[in-house]
Amino acid sequence: MNIALVTGSAGLIGSESVAFMADKFDLVIGVDNNLREYFFGADGNTEWNKNRIQEAYTNYRHYSADIREVNQLEPIFKEYGADIKLIIHAAAQPSHDWAAREPFTDFGVNAVGTLNMLEMTRLHAPEAVFIFTSTNKVYGDNPNYLPLVELETRWEIDESHPYFTNGIDENHSIDHTKHSIFGASKVAADIMVQEYGKYFGMKTAVFRGGCLTGPNHSGAQLHGFLAYLMKCAITGNHYTIFGYKGKQVRDNIHSHDLVNMFWHFYQNPRPGEVYNAGGGRFANCSMLEAIELCEKITGNKLSFSYSDTNRIGDHIWYVSDLSKFKQHYPGWNWEFGLVETLTQIHDGIASRLGLKTV
Repeated sequence: MNIALVTGSAGLIGSESVAFMADKFDLVIGVDNNLREYFFGADGNTEWNKNRIQEAYTNYRHYSADIREVNQLEPIFKEYGADIKLIIHAAAQPSHDWAAREPFTDFGVNAVGTLNMLEMTRLHAPEAVFIFTSTNKVYGDNPNYLPLVELETRWEIDESHPYFTNGIDENHSIDHTKHSIFGASKVAADIMVQEYGKYFGMKTAVFRGGCLTGPNHSGAQLHGFLAYLMKCAITGNHYTIFGYKGKQVRDNIHSHDLVNMFWHFYQNPRPGEVYNAGGGRFANCSMLEAIELCEKITGNKLSFSYSDTNRIGDHIWYVSDLSKFKQHYPGWNWEFGLVETLTQIHDGIASRLGLKTV
């Protein structure tokens, strides 16, 4: 039997992974205990998404296990063992604001949980491909010291810099910088995943995501900015921009495009590899530009205000360079641009709210 195991399976990337892999594996196992609701309250509740994928995929099996507890993971790995061919580890505490409230919880989920998953894989399914969803926050605020230029609606890197054409590559330093507590816990996990590939020879890969987004995101104020921004545009709720005049730039990758990267890696794994994974120059926007797009799609004016205080360790400008991955896997490319992605997010939120879409 061929089995794919997905942690954080009711979240954005986890549920996309379940959908993507359901027709490629005999069984897809999901591990998710809805900790996102604890992090972000009702906005973060993923129960609706768990129910959706359980109804949609007959070969999906859900476990409400906590990745921080080996005694909850080990029975799953013992039951399925070497039949597990692919592991997508997408469970995380994803907010750098929230992490400072409970560093033990943040590190427990992000770092200890990842080590638990790696060790269970090494002991029970050592030939499995292990894919980890890391983050661009492992670079800390080093990107903020690049030569940036303020334009009318965004910050941009100086066109003379090597990063101007394609964005920030994997050689950008992760050292000597402020990461946020979240960024530091993800660095620990990121390095450990690399090490299990390089030291033990396991088929591990790190994908350092930009803004991961899509229609099944339970966006909240502290995480999932495009989904939460669109939700505010639809409902009329107030939105607050934190720092940088709203000109901070993010690249955005649709969850399907990211999981398709995983699939390409699975078919030809390169142990211990690291890839940046975002929208790159194909799909990026500033906060102000995202607001304009949300207003255009919804037909509503967004109620928003500025806070002069930026989030600690936040990026002023970040665009991922995916050249390395595209060189290794030339059959992959983006499928969903920014407008199409935002339109899907709008329609998904409107549907869950019981609103009609055009």
